[in-house]
Amino acid sequence: MQRRTFLTTGGMAALGFGLSGCATTTRPNLTPRRPPVSLPPVHASWDRVIRTTVGLRPHRDAGFVVKADKLNDKLLVHNYGHGGAGMSLAWGTGLMAAELATEHQAAAGRRDRVRVGRPHLRATAPAPRVRRHDLRAGHSAERDLEHVAGWIHPASGLVENDRRTPEWDAQYRRAADISYRQLQLLAGPHFGVSWLDNYALTDDLPSPPQSIPGRPNLNDGLTPGREILQPGEHPFPTKYAIRSPQIRIEPSIYLENLVRDFMLFGGHLVIRKFDSPRELATLGEPIIINCTGLGARDLFGDQELVPLKGQLVVMVPQPEVNYHTNGGFRRDQPPPGGLGIHMMARSDGIILGGTSQRGVWTLEPDETERRRVVDSHIAVFGAMKSQLA
Repeated sequence: MQRRTFLTTGGMAALGFGLSGCATTTRPNLTPRRPPVSLPPVHASWDRVIRTTVGLRPHRDAGFVVKADKLNDKLLVHNYGHGGAGMSLAWGTGLMAAELATEHQAAAGRRDRVRVGRPHLRATAPAPRVRRHDLRAGHSAERDLEHVAGWIHPASGLVENDRRTPEWDAQYRRAADISYRQLQLLAGPHFGVSWLDNYALTDDLPSPPQSIPGRPNLNDGLTPGREILQPGEHPFPTKYAIRSPQIRIEPSIYLENLVRDFMLFGGHLVIRKFDSPRELATLGEPIIINCTGLGARDLFGDQELVPLKGQLVVMVPQPEVNYHTNGGFRRDQPPPGGLGIHMMARSDGIILGGTSQRGVWTLEPDETERRRVVDSHIAVFGAMKSQLA
């Protein structure tokens, strides 16, 4: 509806109300339009790009694994395969892995254990009272850490619907609920956790979430305050903008303080390479927590693990931008593989993403994807600036 049409119709409605004693027609049922949301635009341009990072998500079509196993006389607790939801689920799956280890410790009368794995965001508990913990070990993993996007979206490509079971669903929901609550409690500058509005940009009203018969949608209750902004109520070039508050995590702040807490609680880091389970069996600790991500494919023979290559382009920070977006690409240029673009505002930069390449192991940037993501955001925010002008 154009502004002129709205004013004219609104005026006629007021006139009809004033003459209601004489008129026989009824007043139209109009819903007043809310004032448009005021947001500063992202200055998206190639000359503001400062770096590109690449990471590999450890994906399993059957979803992540948290279970206990045996390795000779040791307890082996697996906690891997989180795909793109490692940060979102870390507190929950970490606690569940720690519970499996604690049960064994109680039975054996011991409290020592060792965590083995690359420094993905998989929380584990070296002692029952330690909950803030993640390890950055070795420069080879820096690119994976920097690639972390930093917002919570638990079931994003995490599991194929035909591979779900009621047992896995229950495990997922418990992990998501624990993580969601814990991240809420960490909100503040110390851990770099905060709430920001996300705007999903679309020309079509969303369909209701699809669920497997007899089972609820995986993310019910994890997206509070969802609100559909109509045309004229938002500054974006799409017809609708679906606004919902989401938890943002600043990885550089978050990881550093988790490591600091881990060390303050008496944790120790040892960098060591393992090529086989036999080498793991030489460790002195009776409990091993396997958080090796994609490494579990070779180390423990899980051939279902496959990399989903992700890529982020980072632009100069804009402190005034305090929202996220996803979607907004043109209808005549749908994204390859069905993954839309997304923008995340962080203190270390404006993060542009939208890449997921199954089975690709290289950590070299894909220039075609890089140009698609940046050019698409230039189009979205360029059109936003035009609407605001």
